[in-house]
Amino acid sequence: MDYSSAYPWAKKKLLKETSIFTTYLKIRELRESKALRKKDENLVKVVVCREDESICSDESLDPDRPFYFFYATFFTKVLLRLPLSIYEKELLTELNVASAQLHPNNWAFIRGFIILCSQLGILPTMEVFFYFFEFKQSSWQLWASFNGVSGRGLLTLFQSSYKKFKGQFIKVHALVGDSSLLDGFPLYWSSHPRFQSARQLEDLFPRERGICEFMENLKVVFDTPTLLTKEYLPSFLKAYIGIPFFQPQLLKDLSIHEF
Repeated sequence: MDYSSAYPWAKKKLLKETSIFTTYLKIRELRESKALRKKDENLVKVVVCREDESICSDESLDPDRPFYFFYATFFTKVLLRLPLSIYEKELLTELNVASAQLHPNNWAFIRGFIILCSQLGILPTMEVFFYFFEFKQSSWQLWASFNGVSGRGLLTLFQSSYKKFKGQFIKVHALVGDSSLLDGFPLYWSSHPRFQSARQLEDLFPRERGICEFMENLKVVFDTPTLLTKEYLPSFLKAYIGIPFFQPQLLKDLSIHEF
């Protein structure tokens, strides 16, 4: 199929990227490796890609059911889970990008930030995230990227050289009869990402300003791989972070959010 006429905005490398997950044997191998867990498919279903299906294709060429693409490395290394959380969906919506449009290192930043906030007992918000990170895209990269804001280090880079993930993406459908699980965030590769500059303290609401000042005053750059691999070991994380939970009075205006 000639995708160039359907997606004239896409670079050639993007159009040519197809997936190795074109048989259910490959999907089964992913399941058997435990990278794709049963819980991941409780509410959504992982299916095969067509052999000629480009990473930037959308439902205009496959109108039967909405879907989105997900790189296998999101499961195997970044330890991202399905379905996406409310915060993750909101972030994709604010950036106007699909899940596969973010480089794996950037998903690691998101996951590390969520885990850190959870352990500190604070609410992850986009304004706090974009105090420490900004969202840019270079002219030569296919993926949109976060950059840490100079002088505001919070998380280390997950991998300095992230390779061997291209061409290894799966397709995610909602279960039959419940398409709502694919609502509320961009499903398909966007030609117009919404880039974000770094937030300044004076532009934030008082509660978010207090959170940023608190996290910045910790003067610690947390190791992202440690946060990701120890997510389900709260005692270890509490000792690793080494600080008490956030004082409740500083959070009285924040509502509980699903991580």
